Amino acid sequence: MSGGIFVLNFYSALFVDQLRRGRKTATIRLGDKARKYRRGQVVWITVGFRNTPREKIFAAVVDDVEVKKVSELSPRDIEHDNPEFRRLEETVKFLEQIYSRPISMEDTVTVISFSQIVERPNTQMGNGETPSQN
Repeated sequence: MSGGIFVLNFYSALFVDQLRRGRKTATIRLGDKARKYRRGQVVWITVGFRNTPREKIFAAVVDDVEVKKVSELSPRDIEHDNPEFRRLEETVKFLEQIYSRPISMEDTVTVISFSQIVERPNTQMGNGETPSQN
């Protein structure tokens, strides 16, 4: 893995609300992505299509990276990837649409879990003291 900013991009604007509300906290990607993403890494979460402007939704920290077979995806993996899905079959059908190819239970996927980095506004005065009531 080389340096630089890494991005977890989502192609559907439908995910923007789920991401902002903290309902989507993982992504399931086809193939072994363990060399590209690692626990503790900071990434940008973006939405947009290839070769078009993308919207940065937020910065996030990668909480976990798990490589497994499609058949090993847990209900928790499925729900964190898409809160609207409950069954493995729904996830497989969705992956087939994204990757434009059949997905088998033996295919390798990577579950990348992430948490939004929240930047709190600075509430202190320039001298480091809390403002007082006069």
